[in-house]
Amino acid sequence: MAHPSAVSLLLFLAAAAAASALADLHPEFYSETCPDAELIVREVMWMAMIREPRSAASVMRFQFHDCFVNGCDGSLLLDDTPTMLGEKMALSNINSLRSFEVIDEIKTAVEAVCPRIVSCADIVIMAARDAVALTGGPYWKVKLGRKDSLIASQEDSNNIMPSPRSDARYLIDLFGRFNLSTRDMVALSGSHSIGQGRCFSVMFRLYNQSASGQPDPELDPDYRLKLDKMCPIGGDENATVDLDATPLVFDNQYFKDLVARRGFLNSDQTLYTWSETREYVRLFSEDQEEFFKAFVEGMIKMGDLQSGRPGDVRQNCRVVNGQPMENLMEY
Repeated sequence: MAHPSAVSLLLFLAAAAAASALADLHPEFYSETCPDAELIVREVMWMAMIREPRSAASVMRFQFHDCFVNGCDGSLLLDDTPTMLGEKMALSNINSLRSFEVIDEIKTAVEAVCPRIVSCADIVIMAARDAVALTGGPYWKVKLGRKDSLIASQEDSNNIMPSPRSDARYLIDLFGRFNLSTRDMVALSGSHSIGQGRCFSVMFRLYNQSASGQPDPELDPDYRLKLDKMCPIGGDENATVDLDATPLVFDNQYFKDLVARRGFLNSDQTLYTWSETREYVRLFSEDQEEFFKAFVEGMIKMGDLQSGRPGDVRQNCRVVNGQPMENLMEY
């Protein structure tokens, strides 16, 4: 067994290394090596949204699904190989995450100007911010300087990312593991201000949620009828439904819908039914600026999550440098 003082020293060194990694993140990281990086990301993101408006919500969610699994390191973007199951096919990602090609397009544009300088992990952070700002939400300075992970883990993603059936208590605990407060969690749930969800994610809630096999009693009756028509039993579970009443605009309508019992996902609606989170839902439904402020604070804190593992700057976001493209698994 290691001596207590040796263990303490190792813990101290690990903490110091993590603190040092965080200290390297700052908004001006590419000011000299790639000064146009943020402009390039924003322009490609804008063009992608013109082509497919849903891409804004899809790209924004990459930050959540990447940062929560071993830190913001671009591991989400790695394709499977014969020796590694990546995170794209994890339970919370398969048939749900989309628009990976947008990150590919951004990376190609950045590489043409600044080869091997800007990490894929930083591109996710910048693109997520721009997706919010370009749909009417707040703009904020993002910290930059991350490295790209050399590995990905489908198992870790399965163990960490929440299910649409999750309730507020579970989400409070999950976000707390990453030093994100209840206020942060509710504000970041407002990412569902834009985008759509699959019928698959709501079928249990519509038809089997209660002990008696009845639908969720918290659903507004008129909204329930609408969902019944869009997501009928035996229907296409990959069909999509708007997550709030203004799915292309980043605003506080999501929280207004929760107050009106029109939250699409169970994990959304329980934010209003749960006493610990209800006050924040009410506040954000009444004060959009307060929501925007809290959302920005949460995104910045989430962007600080780091694994401390060795990394690199990938030339291609789907593959570790030196990995032949022909070794990637096809979906």
